[in-house]
Amino acid sequence: MTNHAHSSGDHPDHSGHEHDGCDHGENPWVTRSLAASGGLVGLGLLLDWRDLAPHTLIVATFVAAILAGGWFLVPKALRALRRLRPDINLLVVLATLAAAVIGEWGEAATVVFLFGIAEWLEGWADRRARRATEALLELTPKTALVQQGANFVEAPVESVIVGAIVAVKPGMSVPLDGEVTVGESSVNQAPITGESVPVDKKPGDTVFAGTINGEGSLELRITKAAGDTTLARIIRLVAEAQEQKAPAQRFVDTFASYYTPAVAFGALLLFLVPVLFFGGAWSVWLYRSAVLLLIACPCALVISTPVSIVAALTALARRGVLVKGGAHLETIGRLRALAVDKTGTITAGKPQVLGVEIVGAVTETEILRLAAAIDVHSAHPLAKAIVAHAEAQRSAFPRATDHQARSGRGAEGVIDGHAYFVGNHRFTHELGVCSADIERRLSVIEARGQSVVVVGHRPHGDCQGEVLGIIAVGDTVRPNAAAAIKALHAAGLAPVVMLSGDNQRTADFIAREVGIDQARGDLLPEDKVAAIKALLAEHGSVGMVGDGVNDAPAMATATLGIAMGAAGTDAAIETADIALMQDDLAKIADTIRLGRRTMRVIHFNIAFALGLKAIFLVLALIGHTSLWLAIVADTGATLLVVANSLRLLRA
Repeated sequence: MTNHAHSSGDHPDHSGHEHDGCDHGENPWVTRSLAASGGLVGLGLLLDWRDLAPHTLIVATFVAAILAGGWFLVPKALRALRRLRPDINLLVVLATLAAAVIGEWGEAATVVFLFGIAEWLEGWADRRARRATEALLELTPKTALVQQGANFVEAPVESVIVGAIVAVKPGMSVPLDGEVTVGESSVNQAPITGESVPVDKKPGDTVFAGTINGEGSLELRITKAAGDTTLARIIRLVAEAQEQKAPAQRFVDTFASYYTPAVAFGALLLFLVPVLFFGGAWSVWLYRSAVLLLIACPCALVISTPVSIVAALTALARRGVLVKGGAHLETIGRLRALAVDKTGTITAGKPQVLGVEIVGAVTETEILRLAAAIDVHSAHPLAKAIVAHAEAQRSAFPRATDHQARSGRGAEGVIDGHAYFVGNHRFTHELGVCSADIERRLSVIEARGQSVVVVGHRPHGDCQGEVLGIIAVGDTVRPNAAAAIKALHAAGLAPVVMLSGDNQRTADFIAREVGIDQARGDLLPEDKVAAIKALLAEHGSVGMVGDGVNDAPAMATATLGIAMGAAGTDAAIETADIALMQDDLAKIADTIRLGRRTMRVIHFNIAFALGLKAIFLVLALIGHTSLWLAIVADTGATLLVVANSLRLLRA
């Protein structure tokens, strides 16, 4: 049976024969021919059973059924014969001719029809598995509303250049990747990231082609051309992944390449040896040889792996998980340990104000006002977090004058004619304002893995200075991180190790909070590589989860590299073996479970196909089977294997 794992062109399939570019489900002539063949087979069997017509007319009916159902097999069989590469099509043609020679026209016609049905089923199964991914293309509009002067005009998306301004009306699909410049709206990103809830977008946020705008109008500045959008890259990567062969698939390829010609040669010997050397009846042994040829067709075996792999890859792609090939799908099912980066994986990767402590006789609002007035001058992540928090609290603050940054310590400035400072623990010691009470407060906050920003009067002249308040700033743990780690443990991964460049105290606190087994802090990129090598030596198969850029060396060293939030980074899609299109660690556990389930399905399919072949080969040798029963069994096995594989689409 032809394997349709390739999308088009003349590619060698898994049984040693080649495609002719014809998809037996898509070609309406093939479908109509099979329908006609089935009708003629049924008519011929009825006429023969009830003896309703002369024998010549019955034979003519079966011949018409053979021609209708097998015209597309002959070119393939001839090509295989010319190249001396026996394949399934050649075996079916030979078996049909053998049945016709011995006068079994009904069985010959039944063989051709049922094989055609099996061929059609395989093409249908492959299209079913691919259709979910290809449907993404339909989400992208063919035109976009592009700004030209004061107006927006409709233009093909292929003609829209990077930097152009495009309008997206409510309910429309986003035509290209871009950045929101005007408007606010909620956008359904499920086709790209798998998120079930629409995401609010405002100026400065990124949107992806193929996502669906909600109720607000948006204007975008295009950041990627049509062929480079995240959606286009996803579709290309999924297509490439489906072309790659997994180890189980390569086993089937190798087995079939030896198995098919060996059985063909065995069928020839089965016909010739008894007739030439033992006086056997040529009609009997030709019939048994024809049965053996039919049984030799490894249809179910050949289809056992590719349909399963394609179905699993498609199911994951629909959920925002890109797996770059069946080999990686098998690998993730064998993982025994997992290493995860902290920032951007376990935590959100964006510092936030987590608390404000009052020390002097001031209010929390006043502490935020003073800190934001000085930090508004700075681009430091902690300073930006404080300013953003003050703005969110609608706390009005001026811009401090006489601003002076103190590298690695903090900053100073004048507000309302008074000198103030913001700084870290070290800065309080340098200024001489860190009392025993302040030291205790700072230690408690730092023990939680949070950074401290001390706000106070700056010492000057006769003023000794004083601490007015303390702001705790930290990277927040993702809401589902603890549940995701628990799911990873339930999936059989032990240990789950966190590798972080932050200090060990912070790493330990985060690890305890989410249930991670081990935490290793103060790591440079080369230290993370060394940690991965140690895990590989201990556990054999290890995954590394990171952002696809900073953690690239460790991801490359691990058995499997997994990128978080790849929808926002081109490098993540390109470098990782598996890319999670949204920041959801829980999807790794789901992928592991599906990977293992896929392997179970493949192993069952292979065992079932080989077991059935063995039974019918024995029956053929001892003469207890027939042509039509052999092809029915093989078609039934193919149908069962296809149905079993397609269950993965509902995983």
